[in-house]
Amino acid sequence: MAIAAPKSYDTSLGELLEGVGKGTHQLPEFQRSWTWDDGRIRNIIASLTQGYPMGALMRLECGGSEVRLKYRAFEGTHGISREPDYLVLDGQQRLTSLYCSLFGKDPVSTSNERGQKLSRFYYLDMRKCLDPEEDREDAIVSISDKRVVTEDIGRKIVLDLTSREREIEELMFPTNLVFDGSERSKWYKEYLKRYGIGSEEDELWDRFEDEILDTMTGYVIPVITLDKTTPREAVCKVFENVNTGGVSLTVFELVTAAFATYDFDLRGSWNKAVRPRICAEGKDIRTDLMQGVDETTFLTSMTLYTTYRAKRAGTKGSTSCKKKDVLALRYEDYVSNLDALLDGFDMARDLLIGECVFRMRDLPYTTQLIPLAATCAYIGRKTFERQPVKAILRRWLWCGIFGEMYGGANETRYANDIEDLVAEIEGKESPMRTVNAAYFQSTRLLGLQTRNSAAYKGVMALVFRENCLDFVDGAPMTMVKSMETPPDIHHIFPRAYCEKTGLERTKWNSIVNKTPLIARTNREIGGRCALEIPPEDHEG
Repeated sequence: MAIAAPKSYDTSLGELLEGVGKGTHQLPEFQRSWTWDDGRIRNIIASLTQGYPMGALMRLECGGSEVRLKYRAFEGTHGISREPDYLVLDGQQRLTSLYCSLFGKDPVSTSNERGQKLSRFYYLDMRKCLDPEEDREDAIVSISDKRVVTEDIGRKIVLDLTSREREIEELMFPTNLVFDGSERSKWYKEYLKRYGIGSEEDELWDRFEDEILDTMTGYVIPVITLDKTTPREAVCKVFENVNTGGVSLTVFELVTAAFATYDFDLRGSWNKAVRPRICAEGKDIRTDLMQGVDETTFLTSMTLYTTYRAKRAGTKGSTSCKKKDVLALRYEDYVSNLDALLDGFDMARDLLIGECVFRMRDLPYTTQLIPLAATCAYIGRKTFERQPVKAILRRWLWCGIFGEMYGGANETRYANDIEDLVAEIEGKESPMRTVNAAYFQSTRLLGLQTRNSAAYKGVMALVFRENCLDFVDGAPMTMVKSMETPPDIHHIFPRAYCEKTGLERTKWNSIVNKTPLIARTNREIGGRCALEIPPEDHEG
């Protein structure tokens, strides 16, 4: 079905700001806080007084079944309890700045360019606004909430705007009266009472009202409106495109906002419970092996597991974990499948440690954990512990690593993996597509020069698995040993020796000439050839 095309409306600024104040326009909960400083507020007011364009706004119509997001009112508003008609996706900073400075009666809570907090009222210097020689931004006066500007450590008052009389005396018009017709009329009556009809100041007012105030109140902004039937994936993409300088709307953020409508804090759950469990923070032996599993990785694995279960149960047609599938993840499915998937990540960690992958820096692919954890979640711990099952998983793991098959977008491969692995484990016919597509040539070893390659890390894990011994003290590189004195990968025949003897770099810098060494051993070898280390330097 075709998506309803966005519509663009030229909307008066006053109408938009009134909507902000009444709550017809609100923000998605995931939006970051308002951040504009005093200088940017003065700049946008100056642009408004000149009628300069400030860009389009974008909003999403509420009330649809496709996207349900938790919402919040704009900063500076008070007492809003109604549901919004629209959620502003692009324009939060501009609308908040203009609402607080032009509509709000409270001082504006902002900051200076150094981040120091300020509390400000804003005024239009009437004479400077009408002087073409003046920089318009200089005509926008920012003053503290005391409405007094002083010098000489507060002993000399430079500008006093503490009363309406003082404002009129200084020809300073409050910006928060621009759209308030009633208070604006009262201010003008006091102004006329002070200067009189036909005076020079009265003529100044006429020009000020015509050239400045009418420009501001007559200002219109293009507002792009997304229909309430717009799907989540489209909203996510739109937000990514328009908020390049704002908060990045990840899949996780949008799912968090959707789950918030059930009074469930997905981010809080991730930080306090899910991530600590995945990272095995309660285990006796802790490593950083799983630290690379982020929120999106976890949700992708959850979606893969959920859709596979649904397919097996006959309630869904295909196994898939593409972006649109993650965005469509239901809260009920997340909650019901959470414990099983966390168990799956526990099993995935156990398998990796059993294969001597101990640390995050040694993990060839974090992405390979997506299908591995989902598969383990489906088969369960009892089946996982069977040695024939572990053999199937190990074979698949190493084929994926040495075939270097998980470096890019692999959602289709993830779906193939869980289907193939479960079928193989259940003794059914299985194409085992990752295993059969894997290909590794021995000459590739010379191309493995740095940790950037998954196969490079894989070779080192296999070296650990074969119970490699330290060159000097002969101690085995066990998991505990590697955690106590973390080894690093160093040349067996050191660089200085190889360069001195004229050996070819592509050979001596490859994985063939490298091994795990603890720091002390590496220092003892120095630049010597490994064969030249005297026997007395070895322990045991």
